[in-house]
Amino acid sequence: MPDTSIQSDEVLIDRIGSAAVILLNRPKALNSLNSAMVRAMKAALEEFAGNPEISCVVVKGEGERGLCAGGDIRVIYESGKSDDPEVTRFWREEFPVNYMISRYEKPYVALMDGIVMGGGVGVASHGKHRIVTERTRLAMPETGIGYVPDVGATWLLPRAPGETGTWMGLTGEVIGAADAIYTNLADVNVPSERLAPLVEALGELKGGASDEQVRAVIDRFAVAPGESPLEAHRDLIDRVFRFDTVEEVVEALNREDDEFSIRTRDIVAKRSPTSLKLALRLIRRGRESSSLVECLEREFTVGAEILRNHDFYEGVRAAIIDKDRNPKWSPATLEEVGDTDLDRYFAARHPVLFPDHRL
Repeated sequence: MPDTSIQSDEVLIDRIGSAAVILLNRPKALNSLNSAMVRAMKAALEEFAGNPEISCVVVKGEGERGLCAGGDIRVIYESGKSDDPEVTRFWREEFPVNYMISRYEKPYVALMDGIVMGGGVGVASHGKHRIVTERTRLAMPETGIGYVPDVGATWLLPRAPGETGTWMGLTGEVIGAADAIYTNLADVNVPSERLAPLVEALGELKGGASDEQVRAVIDRFAVAPGESPLEAHRDLIDRVFRFDTVEEVVEALNREDDEFSIRTRDIVAKRSPTSLKLALRLIRRGRESSSLVECLEREFTVGAEILRNHDFYEGVRAAIIDKDRNPKWSPATLEEVGDTDLDRYFAARHPVLFPDHRL
């Protein structure tokens, strides 16, 4: 039986045979993460790691709408607005869990059914077995709320084929199952109606099962994901998003006249200019980084500094507070955001998340 002391109403712990199940249980909030949920996940993962009877850990979301829509940005918004000195606590607890997932001892299976965005990508795409479905809607949409890709996304996105990760990070656009697999953010596609039988089959494995044994079970339920739209646009994406400044990316988009480019240009024009430039710099530095930890530390530094500035609060206001979808960014144009403006986001000093790691 599961240890009920490590669960809460928002994170339920279950056992299906030898498979331990972590259920994110905030369906009305699309299973968005808060600090209590992150702590419960951490405690559960620590408990399961030492249990020889457990074959694998399965992470899923309650309801049919999604695994997780990200961190609870309303809470961060309200904390920042009230000058709460603990405003960054959620990230200080969340990012180490992302790292824990990336090197977890037991097979870690993420059911990426429905919406998987922001922090949802963090609890899924760092795992070893990442399963998407026909309902998967995955994105890192942060530039649309005046923030930047985090939870280790600046480690993951640069390792997608060509510049597809750059396209994802800057536009924040939603992708489906085939694109998630193509960009190395997921592994296999399983129809949603097969997920319950899959978990039951995983539960039939013996404790201490290997990743190879778990993958063999998953493959029995997997189907081809179909063609990847991003792969079809790969040459164009590489041609346009290969530059190291957002201005050059926009100029390259302006030289294209196909429907995909026009739509991409319109999307980029609506994003926070500051966030676009920070995201591109983070993705480029992530490409040069030697570890996930290095990226998480950098993301935390930039994110903490973002909370001292205008665009995050304006972006959240427009998206979820007033819901007018009409943010007024400041600065309002790319030209007004200079390199020295960006430098201070990276130069700020904040508590180190991983003191035992030398960067």
